[in-house]
Amino acid sequence: MVNKKFAELAVFYKEALLNNVIYFWMKKSLDREHGGYFTCLDRQGNVYDTDKFVWLQCRQVWMFSALYNRLDKNSQWLDTAKLGADFLAKKGMDKNGDWYFSLDRTGKPLIAPYNIFSDCFAAMAFSQYALASGDAKSKDIAVNTYQNILKRKSNPKGKYTKAVEGTRPMISMAVPMILANLSLEMEWLLTPKQLEESLDLCVKEVLELFYDKESGLLLENVSPDGRRIDCFEGRLINPGHGIEAMWFLMDIGRRRNDANLIKKCAEIMLKILRYGWDEQYGGIFYFLDIDGRPQQQLEWDQKLWWVHLETLVALLMAYESTGKDEYWQWFEKIHDYSWQHFADKQYGEWFGYLNRHGEVLLQLKGGKWKGCFHAPRAFWRCFLELEKLAAK
Repeated sequence: MVNKKFAELAVFYKEALLNNVIYFWMKKSLDREHGGYFTCLDRQGNVYDTDKFVWLQCRQVWMFSALYNRLDKNSQWLDTAKLGADFLAKKGMDKNGDWYFSLDRTGKPLIAPYNIFSDCFAAMAFSQYALASGDAKSKDIAVNTYQNILKRKSNPKGKYTKAVEGTRPMISMAVPMILANLSLEMEWLLTPKQLEESLDLCVKEVLELFYDKESGLLLENVSPDGRRIDCFEGRLINPGHGIEAMWFLMDIGRRRNDANLIKKCAEIMLKILRYGWDEQYGGIFYFLDIDGRPQQQLEWDQKLWWVHLETLVALLMAYESTGKDEYWQWFEKIHDYSWQHFADKQYGEWFGYLNRHGEVLLQLKGGKWKGCFHAPRAFWRCFLELEKLAAK
């Protein structure tokens, strides 16, 4: 009976991927005139702004390339990835090879390369696209961008940082977290030594610097030696980031057959989830303060689509790897909440932003921060995990 339930849910998530979210983005987002994708889509999928945000362009190239490589050699998916990859290869970088944050519809730069996160998703995108297409130029772009990221990781904002040097040195978990996932994505382009050194560093930094042993939670920002800092940023908990980081590290644990790493990350993930869950209205808070003090983010109590999607993936991975019932119970709880509140049964895809009560705040399906990434990636990962569970 249990296996039947796993199998039914696997079909549910696969259909949600192929017949809902991927269908929505292929139908609504492709800019066949200038290349790349529209990401600012209203509830029905109508374009309400034509600016192109490079990290979302890259994420969509990665998504369609990865589906082509790992799920089905669908030529439409490869064509869709090519539409974005060609646009980005021509327009996305400055003369130093750093990736802009945003472009206008035709590809003219709007916002300079002020952080390395556009670069991280560019490396992911061109790695997968090179694997799908065999394009040598895309392979070079991926490798060069990855090497550039490694050079800049200790100072990800470079000259664009607002912080005064030396006053309150602080590092962000976002950097080792994203590098953990990126390095696995780049595996086919890296030497075994390069890969293992990158993965070792990411695991060490996340679990030794950002893990707060007293609370069992992950801090977003700490001093360079891992000490807590008593300020807004130093007390910040981002439940979605912490949970996503833990499934990235569980992926590393699986690759290395490291049951202890998987178990530890699953336990930390569960502590973050319990801490972040809104007992009064349901859903996972966006931001919290580790000491329970007021947050500086006015949107702290909103419920966001990506937070719940990454939690679904993490819980299934934890359950599949450990068999612990509590992970499955939480999965059912998050699944029920998410599909009840975020899914748009009329026009497809998911709403992105709810208020604390679970009511839709914005009708958009895409914008500056939401694109074709978290929903399709999570649906894909969920149905793969559920297929494994059904087969056991």
